[in-house]
Amino acid sequence: MAEDNNEEATVKQKLSKLFETSLKLTLPDEPPIKPELAKGKFADYQCNNAMDCWKKVQGKTTEFQGPPSLGQAIKNNLPESEMIESCSVAGPGFVNVTLSDRWIAKNIQKMLQKGIGIWAPKLGVSRVVVDFSSPNIAKEMHVGHLRSTIIGDTIARMLEYSNVEVLRRNHVGDWGTQFGMLIEYLFEMFPDWENAGEQAIGDLQAFYKASKLKFDDDPDFKEKAQEAVVLLQGGDEKYRKAWSTICEISRQEFDKVYKRLGVSLEEKGESFYNPYIPKVVELLNNQGLVVINKGARVIFLEGVKIPLIIVKSNGGYNYASTDLTALWYRLNEEKAEWIVYVAGDTQNDHFKMFFTAAKCAGWLPADKNLYPKTSHLKFGQVLGEDGKPFKTRSGVVVRLVDLLDEAKTRCKNELVERGRAEEWTAEELEQIAEAIGYGAVKYADLKNNRETKYTFSFDQMLNDKGDTAVYLQYAHARICSIIRKSGKDIEELKKTGIIVLDHGEERALDDAEERALALQRTLALHLIQFAEVVEEACLKLLPSILCEYLYNLSEHFTKFYSVCRVVGSPEETSRLLLCEATAVVMRQCFHLLGIVPVYKI
Repeated sequence: MAEDNNEEATVKQKLSKLFETSLKLTLPDEPPIKPELAKGKFADYQCNNAMDCWKKVQGKTTEFQGPPSLGQAIKNNLPESEMIESCSVAGPGFVNVTLSDRWIAKNIQKMLQKGIGIWAPKLGVSRVVVDFSSPNIAKEMHVGHLRSTIIGDTIARMLEYSNVEVLRRNHVGDWGTQFGMLIEYLFEMFPDWENAGEQAIGDLQAFYKASKLKFDDDPDFKEKAQEAVVLLQGGDEKYRKAWSTICEISRQEFDKVYKRLGVSLEEKGESFYNPYIPKVVELLNNQGLVVINKGARVIFLEGVKIPLIIVKSNGGYNYASTDLTALWYRLNEEKAEWIVYVAGDTQNDHFKMFFTAAKCAGWLPADKNLYPKTSHLKFGQVLGEDGKPFKTRSGVVVRLVDLLDEAKTRCKNELVERGRAEEWTAEELEQIAEAIGYGAVKYADLKNNRETKYTFSFDQMLNDKGDTAVYLQYAHARICSIIRKSGKDIEELKKTGIIVLDHGEERALDDAEERALALQRTLALHLIQFAEVVEEACLKLLPSILCEYLYNLSEHFTKFYSVCRVVGSPEETSRLLLCEATAVVMRQCFHLLGIVPVYKI
């Protein structure tokens, strides 16, 4: 019997290899056939190739009488493997596979001994740029930035876990006409601005609003502001220094949010790519893609009525200029194979147009499944409970830092009401309130299909029942409590203990014993499917797939624990190891979602 040595492959990938061999043996004259594997209703997995294969060979051979006999041949040609307990054929040739209990147990034990890293999937890509968050300088981060920031961070974390080199890029809006307005207002209001430093600007949001008001109401100021843009972009030292000061104050405000969220990014804003734009425009022009239209330099795209403007009629650059240049830089300088843009669905047309332009230039293959490739990871709006874009009662867009602080405060108050202030240190109370509060905000967003809008509700996300981060944190803390109460050294148990999923006895089992075995096997099977869930979530760019897995894992554990006594039972060692494996996988899920786990509540 062939031994399974491919530790790094997912369960589905391992089975695919076996079925690839079987399909070659079954249909040797056909081109290579990709196995169609899915989770089965009546077994652990199901191979669904027989019907399609029958369509290919029907009339060519008399060896098979139909899909069922073809399915039987596929089953019979499967190489022997320690991972498979049994196979059967059902309906129109579906090959049902039941995994070996001992193989499942062995793989969980291997993970406990070697670490969750051995379950990382292989994605077939080595370097990815994830472009996310991307707020505008001189404006505060608000609830509208929440989704891009936490979805982008989770995508980056999942890819990093899968051993992909991820370039986390914060494409901030730090270059544009608004800076002429801001710089000129700074000079007028604070002639001694260099000595006054950050105190001259104070509240950046208020400073921006005041300068915008003057820009709209004062024609002379507007003219000076427009001249200031020219001086800034021309490299004037004084204007560059003022611009740099404004950018630095903004970064400090952004960092307060990123620190709360535990998000790391490398800033490469619009200004970084500005020096490269003329070269990229020239490249596109030399390929015959650029034409003059109403004084502007544009690219006409097939099937699109409006041309893509890459240089405005006044010679200035725009979003398309910067984004095309950033894409060129990422492909040619950073050698990225996949560039993922995390941005709202309102920008869908913009991304489609400049992706198409890049394909016309030969930067990207026509086949969207080939590398290098680009993906616009679009998401819907955050709504208030009134069904409108989420704002304060006074109609102001909610500041992201205020929203996070509110979540933490609510959690802290709830913990104090439960008497935790008397049981824990002040530091523990702060840390746990923060972990639960911030985690609740993240999970409430990530559990939804990102393309849909969702309603922001503190009451729902901080509920300790149902599909919420709070419920999941309680589930994790309960597992940790079970292990602590056992009094066993779990690290030692990982080395010496054995997980047993079958009863190992010839005697008949009663209904309670049968149910206990079934529940612990269901939990164990779900655990070893972690890698393929991460793989699917990465390739589809859907964090909600991981959230669904995590919630189901918690539910499987709850059912297991409600029936299977752990501490003091004859199966204590095996069941403690299952508890630990569940906790390890839950913690990895939390990490990938950017949530800090708590060990007691």
